[in-house]
Amino acid sequence: MSNFSALVARESDGAVTLSTESVDDSFLPEGDVTIDVAWSSVNYKDALAVTPGAGVVRNYPIVPGIDLAGTVRESSSSDFAVGDPVVVHGYQTGVSRHGGYAERTRVPAEQVVALDGGLSPAQAATIGTAGFTAALSVQALLRHGLTPDDGPILVTGASGGVGSVAVDLLATAGFEVIASSGKSDAQDLFTTLGASTVIGRVPEDPDEKIRPLGKAQWAGAVDCVGGKTLAWVLSTVRYGGAVAASGLTAGVSLPTTVMPFILRGVALLGIDSVELPIAARRETWRRLGDDLRIAHLDELTTEVPVSEVETVLGEIKSGGRTGRTLVKVAGGF
Repeated sequence: MSNFSALVARESDGAVTLSTESVDDSFLPEGDVTIDVAWSSVNYKDALAVTPGAGVVRNYPIVPGIDLAGTVRESSSSDFAVGDPVVVHGYQTGVSRHGGYAERTRVPAEQVVALDGGLSPAQAATIGTAGFTAALSVQALLRHGLTPDDGPILVTGASGGVGSVAVDLLATAGFEVIASSGKSDAQDLFTTLGASTVIGRVPEDPDEKIRPLGKAQWAGAVDCVGGKTLAWVLSTVRYGGAVAASGLTAGVSLPTTVMPFILRGVALLGIDSVELPIAARRETWRRLGDDLRIAHLDELTTEVPVSEVETVLGEIKSGGRTGRTLVKVAGGF
C-alpha cells in the first residue's frame, strides 16, 4: 500500500484549514475504479468547499476538487481497464467524496467517463464542470430551437468559467454573442472568444427595480449569475426566447413575475451538471471532443500547480480569476 499526496481540508473550531498530507489507500472511499489523478481545475464551488458555513461540505475531512482527470490505476469494472484515460465530475465529487486535489482517488464505475481520444485528460480537466455546464447551456438553447437567425444571445458573468466557455461555443456555432461582465480588462479576451459586443454588468444600477417586462433585446441568454441579474435578463428576452440558467452567485431569490413567461413565452431552462445521468454526461463529453469542441481553450486557460490552489481559491471567491484554471496534480505538490 503506497503513499500519495493529497490536499486535505479539515474543520476545527469553525475554521477550515487546507494542507498537504501524505496518505495511503485506506484514505480512499469505496468504488470500482482507482484513478491516478494528473489534472484538476478550480471552480467557485471548490472555494465554497473550504469556506466555513458555506453549506457545500457537510463532513470534513475532504479532498476538494470537483473535477479530476487522469488514468485508471486499478479497476474491478469491465468497462474500464488499467491505463484508460478518464474524467470524473459531479455526483458529489469534491464535496462529500474525495475530489481532484490528490494524486489518487477511487470512484464508482457508473460515475466515470472514458476519454476516447477526442480529448486529453488535461483538456478534459480544463473544461471541467464549468465548461461542461456551458456546453449543457448551449445545447439547451439549441434544443429550444434557437438559431443564429433569431438574433443575439446574451451571456452574463462572461469572464467566469461557465460564461467564457459559453461565449466561445455560441460564437463558434454562428451566434451573435453579447458578453456581459464587470471586468473591463477582459474585453480583449471576449473579442478573441468571438463576442461581437461587450457590456458591463446587468442591470447597470444594482439598486434598480426590475420591471416585469423591459425592452426586448435578446433571442436568448446564458445566465451564470442568478438573482437580480437573471430577473433582468428574463424581462429583456424577446418573444419565444429562452434563458439557460446555472448561476447563483448573486443569490437564489428571483425577483420577477410570471409576465415574461406568459406574455412573451420566454422559457427558463435550468442547467444542472451535478446529478446529470451518466449516459447523457458521457454523450456530452463525446461531443466536447467532436462537434462541440471549444475553439479557444488554450486562450481561456491558466495553469497552476496544486501547491498554489489555496491562493487561487481565494482569488476565485473574490472574483479575481478569469476563464479556466487548470491544476497540475501529478508532480504539482
